[in-house]
Amino acid sequence: MTVTRTLLVAAGCLGIGAAVIALGRPVVEERPAAEVLAAGPRVSSRWRTMVDTVRKGEALSVALQRAGVSPDEAAQALQAASAIDSRRIRAGTQITTRVEPDSGTSEIIFQLAIDRIVRLTRAEPGSRAWVEKEELLPWQTDTVVVGGVVNATLTEAIAAGAEAFPERVRVELAYALADILEYRVDLSRDLKKGDSVRVLVERQVAPNGLVRPGNIIAARLKVDGRSVETMRFAQGTRVSYFDGEGKSMRAAFLRAPLAFRRISSVFGQRRHPILGIMRGHQGTDYAAAAGTPVRALGDGRVVFVGWKGGYGRVIEIRHTNGYVTRYGHLQGFASGIKAGVSVPISRTIGYVGASGLATGPHLHFEVLVGGQHRDPRVALRNVTGEPLAAAQRAEFAALKARLFAQLDAAIPSIAVRSDGARITGD
Repeated sequence: MTVTRTLLVAAGCLGIGAAVIALGRPVVEERPAAEVLAAGPRVSSRWRTMVDTVRKGEALSVALQRAGVSPDEAAQALQAASAIDSRRIRAGTQITTRVEPDSGTSEIIFQLAIDRIVRLTRAEPGSRAWVEKEELLPWQTDTVVVGGVVNATLTEAIAAGAEAFPERVRVELAYALADILEYRVDLSRDLKKGDSVRVLVERQVAPNGLVRPGNIIAARLKVDGRSVETMRFAQGTRVSYFDGEGKSMRAAFLRAPLAFRRISSVFGQRRHPILGIMRGHQGTDYAAAAGTPVRALGDGRVVFVGWKGGYGRVIEIRHTNGYVTRYGHLQGFASGIKAGVSVPISRTIGYVGASGLATGPHLHFEVLVGGQHRDPRVALRNVTGEPLAAAQRAEFAALKARLFAQLDAAIPSIAVRSDGARITGD
């Protein structure tokens, strides 16, 4: 009995001891060995990343200190930043810093532009020296098709059909297209309701998501019952625009003496706004604000500058093919414009005004061929650019077929690329 009791007491003590040990041990969730090894050691990072922006009128050193950089570090870093003029830093410039409470700042990043940053890093931990690196961030570029039907202007048609771009940049696309077409189409005069436009254009997306139009690759404008095509084509290192027949879009004459403006009246019979009688209107009137620059329609020599009756202040230019262009009702003449002076195409020669018999600011424009007035719309239509060399026509035709197939596709194919790549024909 004594032995039995001794054994029971011993067993009880062992049980109590085991219970005490079990209760004193922390409860740990069991995990597979592979998971434990993969997780690695648990280390809590003390680095802090802070983002701030430069405020209006604020010193750059103050903005850096607000972003966690000590005054000494800020002074050292700015001294090493040769790409940054601290006096000209713009308000809103983003600053990103990486700071460790014990060792200080290890990295400072200045976002100087959408696609440009300057990165400052410690030469080595604890060093007072900084290393500067300027980086250009790549834009992502694809191609999209935009366009629509003209109800009033080209700008309105493009804006209505360019959903791939923010509203604020759609006008830029319309003006870019106008710059290409200005040798072939007077967009202020020739467009009619029901005409249409379709454009294959690059869409560029910045690292921060900003979207802007890039190069126009190809376009087709159906205007006044005809089709005007243009596409971008490379000749070695030179890139130009050509029409569908392989002729340069740049010709001997622009189609309008003002850059993409609305025309207030047309060539032909009309009631004169001041004399109140019906008489032949020997040109085209362009409505524009006073002071709007007037440009030479083509290369030529100035043959008259001065006052001429109802024309008011007028300039006449004789061109190499015998054409004479006349610009009336001017407010004034550009510097250096006088009889006998040669002027290149697009040169500003004067400014829109209301001199002579004019009810308000506008430009009266005429074209004379062999001394006879001609409708500018007719006289200038067939003046086209130089054709491609025969050796390039096969390449041009192949590229044209591909680009216009993409332009006409109901669902345009998208060729995503980085900004450093190039589309065939660029």
